[in-house]
Amino acid sequence: MMGEDNHSSRQERGMTRPVRIGVQLQPQHAPDYGLIRDAVLRSEDAGVDIVFNWDHFYPLTGDPDGAHFECWTMLGAWAEQTERVEIGALVTGGGYRNPDLLADMARTVDHISGGRLILGIGAGWFEKDYDQFGYDFGTPGSRLKLLGEYLPRITGRLAKGNPPPTRNIPVLIGGGGEKKTLRLVAEYADVWHSFGDRETHLRKSGILSDHCADVGRNPLEVEHSVPWPGLENAADLVADGVSLFTVGVSGPDYDLTTLAEAIAWRDDNTPPALSGLA
Repeated sequence: MMGEDNHSSRQERGMTRPVRIGVQLQPQHAPDYGLIRDAVLRSEDAGVDIVFNWDHFYPLTGDPDGAHFECWTMLGAWAEQTERVEIGALVTGGGYRNPDLLADMARTVDHISGGRLILGIGAGWFEKDYDQFGYDFGTPGSRLKLLGEYLPRITGRLAKGNPPPTRNIPVLIGGGGEKKTLRLVAEYADVWHSFGDRETHLRKSGILSDHCADVGRNPLEVEHSVPWPGLENAADLVADGVSLFTVGVSGPDYDLTTLAEAIAWRDDNTPPALSGLA
């Protein structure tokens, strides 16, 4: 799994995909939505490839009851505000919405944006979201089971939309569970967003490749995405097959200093990024 052939495949993936930089504008601690709108504008002007938010109902850091805004209504606004960047949630809570409704929301935002939506989704984990909004928190296993049931309903509903989506909306799945999450990545994802150090990423990449083999899919079809690891580590991860790095920033200031550094690194060290996932 971790042998020379797999390392060569990872190098091939890193060389053939353009490296892209995303920003996650965490919709917390910004009591005036204009602060978020301004951060989106500044991010696009800076040259970022993707602007993400997240799908929570309360802040994850700082004051737990601080200012916060909802994910998908915000994505509709971003679709109108932006011109070039892709947009999406990193990631949507899989159990927060009826999956057929979520698919139709995604189809609509896809059209509003002119084909720039990425449908990020995960199993969910933040208990306060569930408790305060009346969702059944369950267990990690039950939440993953629900995600596994929802993904085919989402893809099926997208196929029935009239008008249909403007493109095959890329699906990003976040998580690193080796038996269930990575299996769902192999079956449904165009992008896999993972966490952990380089060694963990390499090991789980091998497991993902095994799942892809089991479902008859080329693992090189799945783009690898991680949080921005800093200038000193980015090149090594590109060599391992990572091509999407995302810088996380929080309100109210939305300081884009680190994002600017990541974009400059991209421009100095990699070919220009292409739009979409081609």
